Amino acid sequence: MSKEKSKNPGENRILKAIERTGNALPHPAIIFVILSAVVLVVSFIVARIGTAVTFFDAREGVESTITATNLLSREGLVYIFNSATSNFTGFAPLGTVLVAMLGVGVAEWSGLINTSLKKMLSNVNPRLLTAVVVFAGIMSNIASDAGYVVVIPLGAIVFAGAGRHPLAGLAAAFAGVSAGFSANLLIGTVDPLLAGITNEALLNSGIDYEVLPTANYYFMIVSTFVLVILGTFVTEKIVEPNLGEYTGSYMPDKEEITDLENKGLRNAGIALLIFVAIMLVLTVPSNALLRTLDDDGNMTIKAFLSDGLIFMILLVFLIPGAAYGKTTGKIKNSDDFVESMTQAMKSMGGYLVLAFFASQFVAYFGKSNLGIILSVKGADFLEGAGITGLPLILGFIVVSAFLNLFIGSASAKWAIMAPVFVPMMMRLQLSPELTQAAYRIGDSTTNIITPLMSYFAMIVVFAKRYDEKSGLGTLISTMLPYSIVFLIGWSLMMIVWFYLGLPLGPGATINI
Repeated sequence: MSKEKSKNPGENRILKAIERTGNALPHPAIIFVILSAVVLVVSFIVARIGTAVTFFDAREGVESTITATNLLSREGLVYIFNSATSNFTGFAPLGTVLVAMLGVGVAEWSGLINTSLKKMLSNVNPRLLTAVVVFAGIMSNIASDAGYVVVIPLGAIVFAGAGRHPLAGLAAAFAGVSAGFSANLLIGTVDPLLAGITNEALLNSGIDYEVLPTANYYFMIVSTFVLVILGTFVTEKIVEPNLGEYTGSYMPDKEEITDLENKGLRNAGIALLIFVAIMLVLTVPSNALLRTLDDDGNMTIKAFLSDGLIFMILLVFLIPGAAYGKTTGKIKNSDDFVESMTQAMKSMGGYLVLAFFASQFVAYFGKSNLGIILSVKGADFLEGAGITGLPLILGFIVVSAFLNLFIGSASAKWAIMAPVFVPMMMRLQLSPELTQAAYRIGDSTTNIITPLMSYFAMIVVFAKRYDEKSGLGTLISTMLPYSIVFLIGWSLMMIVWFYLGLPLGPGATINI
């Protein structure tokens, strides 16, 4: 394993101090209990003060006045007790993780993942490994949340297989999946979502202007390559040297691939190709069976992408895993098949405990309205600061990044901020497409350092799988350099783009 030390002792001391401080805190589950208690107290104080904010919700198309909900009131206590179960069962990542892990468990238990990675590592240039992992993380965003449950743990395994620190691989993948959330080479689900909110804000401001889903396409294509370069730099020059030599217990199989394993890979590949062909038939044609009617009466695949994709991911791993296991003799009967999934669920016990307390904290914060109040106050502050042009754009990026620490949902924040900033910046001759692109920078870069991000608890559990000594402090200190470098580097890219006057997407200019 790598024994390289950081070339910047000061930098190393800062990250180590953050790690020690974070790891000295109680177990992450208890931290979420403490944070929940803090939310209860703050909601009581803010509600007593009577703080109220008025804003236009671009998703609902109405103006709303919001006050803090006192969670220590009679109604609040009723909510705390009556919603505890639904908060847990409705926690967004819970079902996603458990369903996907059933399929991943089969592929891992049968040996398919380990053998596939050995095959891949034998053909990948070691110098490109980090870049490939970061790039895979960014591109996984096209499949919504799949990157969190698939790419991130695979990043750790790939690095371990190459003789590198698995937490560095996990961090590189996490940075790509989450801090590079908006970047991609393809148009994803977030593009039409944000464009729709932008258009609603314009419409309700009486502005005759339409933003297309492709409004930021050129900018996000270039962003993909910029973030891959930045992510590779941070991983190899900062994170990996700071982690030092790997002393954990996880060790990948180093044995050569046998003829039987090669046969298993071939059969798994055939099974996967057959499954992919079936899925294409079920989804691609305009009248495909998995397409459903939308509100306009059109057959669309949107429902499948939002609700059915995770089950498809389960099958993507389960079917080839079963074919591989059957070929190699690892899966001999139905008992072995079920055992493979059972073992995967056993490994998720710690995550279930953590998810329960994390779900309560996230639910309390949302119910209290503290995040909305903070967002509106932040927007009002920036609007009243009197700055214009590029400084306004950069200030907007910073505010978006800060608010992202408290409200994880990209659409929720944008629905609050768009009605304020889109018309304001248009009055200053800055296009809605530019405002939306700036928002996406801030909304992405701080995902990886906030426990309010719904998958953060899951990543802590993944990290402990490869290093039992790791904790909340380890993850935050490891991801902080990515967050800072991505925020600065992506903002510098925006500055260059602004001064060159490059189009952000087809027909999308910088200025009006």
